[in-house]
Amino acid sequence: MKYLTALTSILAVGTAAAFAPSGANRHASTQLYNAPRHEVRSAGAAQEMDPEEMKLQVALAEHQQNAPKLGFPTDVRTLVQYNHGFAVMSTNSKANPGFPGGSVVGFAPDELGRPIFIFSGMSSHTQDLLADPRCSVTIASKEFKGAADGRVNLMGKVTLIKKGDEKEAAKAAYLAKHPGAFWVDFGDFNWFRMDEIESVRFVGGFARAGSITAEEYANAKPDLVSEFGSAIASHMNDDHMDSTIAMVAHAIPGLDVSEAVITSVDSLGMYVKCTRTPRASDQPQQFKIRLPFPRKIEDRKDVKNVIVEMTRAAASEPAAAVTEE
Repeated sequence: MKYLTALTSILAVGTAAAFAPSGANRHASTQLYNAPRHEVRSAGAAQEMDPEEMKLQVALAEHQQNAPKLGFPTDVRTLVQYNHGFAVMSTNSKANPGFPGGSVVGFAPDELGRPIFIFSGMSSHTQDLLADPRCSVTIASKEFKGAADGRVNLMGKVTLIKKGDEKEAAKAAYLAKHPGAFWVDFGDFNWFRMDEIESVRFVGGFARAGSITAEEYANAKPDLVSEFGSAIASHMNDDHMDSTIAMVAHAIPGLDVSEAVITSVDSLGMYVKCTRTPRASDQPQQFKIRLPFPRKIEDRKDVKNVIVEMTRAAASEPAAAVTEE
């Protein structure tokens, strides 16, 4: 009965329910009350899950719930900072009153995480913002490929930067993110910034969603390891996926996966997208799990050392050192 109860709670929020942050988190929102529900009809009785598979699902959920995570403010600030530099901006359309206008725009965050933009005076979003500065900016994580990956929505007011020294600071920040942006010196382009952030919403994957306050966002600092985490993930995925598979099996005994792709690395651990075929099924499933580090990481060299430690702990005999190429 204990397993059935736990499994019910897992299935209530989908396959990846283990994404909920550890402990009570007032930012998290994993259930929508009075929301439309998916209806499943079956001509026969409900199929009972294999007891061993049920135990495995419970163990996975417990592991995910207890795995250390950065926390929503740091997650959000990190995603915005180490981004590819493009976002979807939704403005209140001047040409079509009452309708939102959507544009893909380049941006760069300043030291407080406020998005900076440079827009032509001829663009529709420039005219929209001059008439009504309220807008939203949706930013997807650099590794975004689908609903299991992170995205942030910032709502606030984007206004023209008028002071000369602030324009120069904005230019420096923008060129650091977009070094080939030659148009920053064009006379008909103007600098804008989201000065007033009023709402911050975050989706980190299935069953890991919520919001933080503008103050929490302003006070948060980007996770430093995440800046170079994608390079480590690429190296592991290209050359050492067998080690990642072994680490997954070591962290959750009985969870045998056929593929384990590291999607992000931060100072507390890694997110890994796994592929497996459950017991009594011929249909593979994909889900993302959290692999925590045994200690907090401070620099790139320490990440390598910790991954080597985890690889050796997962192997039946000491594994060869994981080296970067």
